[in-house]
Formats: sequence, C-alpha cells, structure tokens
Amino acid sequence: MSNKSVSVKELVENTHLNVFSGSEYLDRPITTSDISRPGLELTGYFAYYPSERIQLLGITETSFAKHLEEKDLQEYMTRLCQPDTPAFVISTDIEPPVELIRAAKTAQIPILESKLNTSRVLSNMTDYLEAKLAPRQSIHGVLVEVYGVGILITGDSGIGKSETALELVKRGHRLIADDRVDVHQHDEQDIIGQAPKILSHLLEIRGIGIIDVMTLFGTGAVRSETRIDLIVHLDVWEKGKKYDRLGTGNDKQQIFDVEVKQLNIPVKPGRNLAIIIETAAMNFRANTMGYNATKMFDEELNGLIKNNSAADQPKPDEGK
Repeated sequence: MSNKSVSVKELVENTHLNVFSGSEYLDRPITTSDISRPGLELTGYFAYYPSERIQLLGITETSFAKHLEEKDLQEYMTRLCQPDTPAFVISTDIEPPVELIRAAKTAQIPILESKLNTSRVLSNMTDYLEAKLAPRQSIHGVLVEVYGVGILITGDSGIGKSETALELVKRGHRLIADDRVDVHQHDEQDIIGQAPKILSHLLEIRGIGIIDVMTLFGTGAVRSETRIDLIVHLDVWEKGKKYDRLGTGNDKQQIFDVEVKQLNIPVKPGRNLAIIIETAAMNFRANTMGYNATKMFDEELNGLIKNNSAADQPKPDEGK
C-alpha cells in the first residue's frame, strides 16, 4: 500500500514553506516526489514538460526570465500552469515574476516561497515527499529503539513481544509501535518503521488491556519512527532444534529492496528476553564499529589449534 497523494497544504506545513499567493488552492494533490526546475521550458521547449511535479524556481530560472520579452515570458508562464501542476515554489526569498503570478492566479495554482537556497528547499521537499509517497506495508510485530538501534520484534501471537517491549521501556528504551508496524523504504539502505496513527504510543498487555506508554512513562519512552536495523524473531524453544550458538548465522529478511539482519531467539520459561535484546543491540553496534567477538574467537581458536598441532609434531632428533 502507499499514499497516493499529499496535499500542497501538508507540504507547506511540513517543509517550512510560506504561501505567497493562492492560499485557497492548497488542497491541490501532489502525486510524485520528483521536483522539476523548469529551465528548458523558459526557452520555449515543452516537449517533455513534467507538469505533474512541483515546479521549483531559483536564482537561475528567475534571472533568466528577466531577460525574456514580456510577451514570450507570459506565454511560457501560462504554459507552465497545467491542470495537474500542484504548485510553484520560489526559493532564496526571490520575488516571483509578475507574469507567473498572473498565470498561476488564472489557473488557480498556489505559489509558495522560502528564504532558503534552492538546494535546501529541494532537499527538504524531496525528503518529505519520498517518505509520504513511498510504498508501504504492514508487519505484525513490535518496534522498539534500544541503545539507538531500531529493533523489530517478531514472533507468533502470544509469545511475549509486547511484554518484552514493556520491560524494555521500563529499562529506559523507547517504543515506536506495538502489534502493527507500518514500514517504508527511505533509500537504498534504510527501512523506516512507525506506528499507525490510531495505535501511536499504545501497548496491549494481555490481562491488563491497552496502556498509553507516553502517559505512564513520559515522552522519553516513545518515538514516532525509527530505522529498522535488526529483526529479533522470538521462536518457541523446541528440544533437538538447532540454534545459532556462536553468532555465525547470517539470516536476513528482505523488506522491499533492503535485507535486514535477523536473529532467531528461542523462548522458554526463565529467559530474560529484555536483557537478551539489550545485548543484541549492543553487539550490533559493536559489529558496525568493526568489533566482532565471533570473528576474534575463531581467530584465537584457529591460532590455538595451530600452536598445539606444531607442539605435537616430533622434533628432528626424535625417533633416531
């Protein structure tokens, strides 16, 4: 699933833009995160004009426009104003061309402005629109942030995911989402998870019911979203089933185009899952900083075996 569109009003509210004109037209939909800078169009070339995009004009476009004949500039500005054009954005606190103001008013298209330079405005709008318009999916699980590591806890219903999250919150960590996690791909490497709006800050504990974590534990106990760095899958312990004991496993789960590392943790009475997940988070951080205890253990073990093998070899004078 994905959001099909974002309104211009939402863009204004979330990217620190100001409305120059057309405040009554802010309900116009934005359907793509791509931003257009209409440079070629100001020369009269409209063969590939992406009219469905936000049109961003900076110093380059507006200074070039000043050298055009008034008749040509009015024609080009009018052609820029298509029925599916969401809005015009003027950066660097530049006064919009009068011809654009007239054409946009006639076409009922808002003009937005910002004091920021063009690159900053472009980056802010792209980041926001990509996050809002990206394809999304829901995953059954609990998302927490432990020592700055986003951990998605998965497992069968009733295995203890929410209770483990509650214990982690009591130990000073943060809850992002319980039961259902909405995820989207932020870029080539990052998956972002957040709670559906109706479930934000809420945690369901069997026998107690639904609790508001922010009310009970404070604003520091929750967060609206986080990157998913690690998946911890809780698995009912079975006698005879093999589990990774040395940390050499390489299980991963693919979410959209990104593979996320997964740990499979056997669950049985008496295991303190909160401490185990805390340790998993710290170990994950150590690995990202280049420290790998499993690799060091293997190297030391191989060195010990090599030394012992050399000691067992007969000396040259022995056996004569």
